[in-house]
Amino acid sequence: MTSLQQRWESAFLPTYATPSVELVRGEGAWVHDAEGRKYLDLLAGIAVSSLGHAHPAVVEAVTHQVATLAHTSNLYANGPSLQLAERLQALLPVPAKVFLCNDGASANEAAFKVARKNLDDHGTKRTKVVAAEGSFHGRTAAALAVTGQSAKREPFLPLPGEVCFVPFNDRQALAAAVDDSTAAVFLEPIQGEGGVYPADPGYLSLARQLCDDTGALLIVDEVQTGIGRTGQWLACIDEAVVPDIVTLAKGLGGGLPIGAVIATGKAMDLLVPGDHGSTFGGNLVSCAAANAVLEVIESTDLLAAVRELGAYLTRQVAALENESIAGMRGRGLLQAVVFSSPIAKGVEASARRHGFLVNAVTADAIRLAPPLIISKAEIDTFVDALPLVIEESLS
Repeated sequence: MTSLQQRWESAFLPTYATPSVELVRGEGAWVHDAEGRKYLDLLAGIAVSSLGHAHPAVVEAVTHQVATLAHTSNLYANGPSLQLAERLQALLPVPAKVFLCNDGASANEAAFKVARKNLDDHGTKRTKVVAAEGSFHGRTAAALAVTGQSAKREPFLPLPGEVCFVPFNDRQALAAAVDDSTAAVFLEPIQGEGGVYPADPGYLSLARQLCDDTGALLIVDEVQTGIGRTGQWLACIDEAVVPDIVTLAKGLGGGLPIGAVIATGKAMDLLVPGDHGSTFGGNLVSCAAANAVLEVIESTDLLAAVRELGAYLTRQVAALENESIAGMRGRGLLQAVVFSSPIAKGVEASARRHGFLVNAVTADAIRLAPPLIISKAEIDTFVDALPLVIEESLS
């Protein structure tokens, strides 16, 4: 164990594995460690650094805002948060309202509370929430309650109920679970933490129809998929599905902490003053960063570039015809390289030795979620090295 690791373990609660690499600097899609090694960042801080590291627009926006006014609380109005809320409203084709918070878990926590106020036609509180097995919505109490991974939930039971889990992409099970007592259906367009499993075509549309039929709220967690990650502002746009609530975070802030809830329809009016809040929600510096991210994505047509880069990555990996690679899954620049055996941990370590940061998201798959500004040439450096990375992981 290095001196850094010893200090780390002495300082922090053991909520994460002790890191072995200390990153000190970044630019574009690259980061540098304390020993001077350079890495192609194919994870972007878990789909967070959407414009890469030290993007000039984000640096300028944050520098200006922190030197002007950094925080006001929610007692006072401010320009950056209002501008961001109006930009987020425009992501949906229907009237919407926004709640700003700090991260994905707090966004999903807020969405859960909105669902708790969804009454049926007789004014009776709906109590059931339907969520998918394999899902991940966060580690706070309500967000964890709708996370479909029992190993994460069970140490902290009892959690807010009553949550019914159904197999992801099982249409029959979803239809059987959603009824007039259902307050909300929580779904991800792609289960990122669960292994980069996309929803099948028509699955979100079915969920929308079931919610329309029963009065349940459709809550779509776009924390990992939103803000250009799949080549659309929102991944649910691919099916023309308009949720009652969308939750966002990660790539929205381009590296700064921020989360958001976008509510439509009756979900816009279920909360009243005092029902919910966030001291740091709508922080001016984070909102300035988010506004810069949205402006760059829009002005540079980055959504189209992400779609092209995602297709290019898939083609290049397939062209390797490597017997250890079983295939790819995902969309845009949220992809998993799936292996024919459980070698992902070894591949992650081998990739790091070769100067690439990836994530073993399951035993047999690594997750790739690079900055949206990555180039084809940078993708090629990884794909060209992948056969040797795999070979060394097997030795």
